[in-house]
Amino acid sequence: MTQIWRDLLFAHWRVPAAALRPLVTQRLELDTFDGHAWVSVTPFYMSVRPRGMPILPGMSALPELNCRTYVRTEGKPGVFFFSLDTASRAAVLGARAGYHLPYFHARMRVTKRDGAISYSSHRGRAAWQADYGPDSPVEHALPGTADHWLTERYCLYAAWRGGVYRGEIHHGRWPLQRAWAKIQENSVAQAAGVKISGPPALLAFSRELKVLIWPLQRIG
Repeated sequence: MTQIWRDLLFAHWRVPAAALRPLVTQRLELDTFDGHAWVSVTPFYMSVRPRGMPILPGMSALPELNCRTYVRTEGKPGVFFFSLDTASRAAVLGARAGYHLPYFHARMRVTKRDGAISYSSHRGRAAWQADYGPDSPVEHALPGTADHWLTERYCLYAAWRGGVYRGEIHHGRWPLQRAWAKIQENSVAQAAGVKISGPPALLAFSRELKVLIWPLQRIG
């Protein structure tokens, strides 16, 4: 399928790898940078369409909020999701069935004014409320930097019924900007069993990115 991701915030926290190890299948290696595992909360909204088809009804500005960490297997780095919240029940059902990902339905609201985004999501104990936006020119992260390590990943991993799956993702280099964020509520990671505290260690913003996503393949 083709997706276009818009007004995305990367909020990154350093986390001891030992704290994440029980939450990620042993068949995936936790990836680390500067001796730390990382957890990211990423609010954005997107349009979705199957290849060769128009955008599906209700999928032109679909909000999504995900909580993720970083893994690798067979030498290939990727992303592993603890949770993905969206406002569409149909998207939850489709993603759970087709991609074996932990999608959840949430009450979500996204507004944009003068370049700033106000984003809220509530699902049981998992809540997010923040205002954010860019505050620098667009640039591409340099290899060897934390921003490059965190963002330039071209697959996702999923664990389901004893198997491990990989979904290939293709996109251009991330057009990143430094970001500001005023986070009023943030219990998304904690709801997944991940302990984070304090402000994010790193923030980045991306206005728009077109992404191609292939079906999952079982790798183990």
